[in-house]
Amino acid sequence: MRKQLNTILFLIGVMAVIVMLMTFEISFSELWSHIHRAGYWLVAAILLWGTLYGLNALTLRIIICGSGSCPIGFGRLWQIVVSGFALNTTVPVGGIGGEPYRIIELSKYIGVERATSSVVLFAMTHVFSHFWFWLTGIAVYVLLWAAGRLPLPMTMRWLMAVTLLLCVGGIWVFTRGYKYGLVCKAIRLLGRVPGLRNWSRRFEDTHRESLKKIDQQIAQLQGQNRRAFMQSFFLEYVGRILQSFEVFFFLMLFGYGAEQTVVGYLYAFCVAFLILVFTSLFANLIGFIPLQLGGREGGFALSVAALGMTAELGLFISLICRVREIIWAIIGLLLMRIIHNK
Repeated sequence: MRKQLNTILFLIGVMAVIVMLMTFEISFSELWSHIHRAGYWLVAAILLWGTLYGLNALTLRIIICGSGSCPIGFGRLWQIVVSGFALNTTVPVGGIGGEPYRIIELSKYIGVERATSSVVLFAMTHVFSHFWFWLTGIAVYVLLWAAGRLPLPMTMRWLMAVTLLLCVGGIWVFTRGYKYGLVCKAIRLLGRVPGLRNWSRRFEDTHRESLKKIDQQIAQLQGQNRRAFMQSFFLEYVGRILQSFEVFFFLMLFGYGAEQTVVGYLYAFCVAFLILVFTSLFANLIGFIPLQLGGREGGFALSVAALGMTAELGLFISLICRVREIIWAIIGLLLMRIIHNK
């Protein structure tokens, strides 16, 4: 069953990548010219994401160690993380296609219950850090506005107000989820969806004790192992910040920070950070689309427009980031099959 599910997820991922390659809104000659223009900055972005996935793997290791020993080598964890994110971006199930794969692979080493609770915690921490990431974006924008660097029109004020409410509400929900567990409530919530009520009841009745143990393990990390919780959250949050370097690289290519001063580079990085914040917010709202087709590009277009930049810059960044994403999706899928066939 595990091998069959692995194969199904792999094939879905491959098909999604093919669809993405065939649906670029520009010709391949134009796309190649953009890639050629990016040059070594694209290589830098690819290497950056290899490091970011390493931080994700370290986060997952800390979470696993929070509930016992971790018999899995770091290299194997890195592969599981990379392949999981490859499936997250290609399988059209709200960006969660990689979670079943991670549970299957981890359960070989630490059992189904620990694997499930660890993957759920990893996903929760990943989302939880996003809320703080967006809150930081609001603070950075306000600081740049106060410094006279950015305007603050009414539209932006409303957007920040809505984002603030979303983040505060999300942080509250996840804080309670960390304290009391979230799996049992999630199953019951699914039962309110038309057509899933009977399935939800049967699943909860059949796996009641296992679900309770998973929730207990989730609560244990935050309640009894506070240090592991803070370390995993800190790594995820720092990873969100470091992602800004990808956009920063391409801003350098377009001449931002050309004055080559500390203030110039810092401002360019803050702008890159804000572009990523807006894009991330927009893309996550439509995360059910395979590879977030159109969502990421729309997010970059709206972000650069809000910051007074050219449409050319937004298009270029979105295309190169999409190329980088496809490259890592291919790497993740290939690693998934290589390990599976061993």
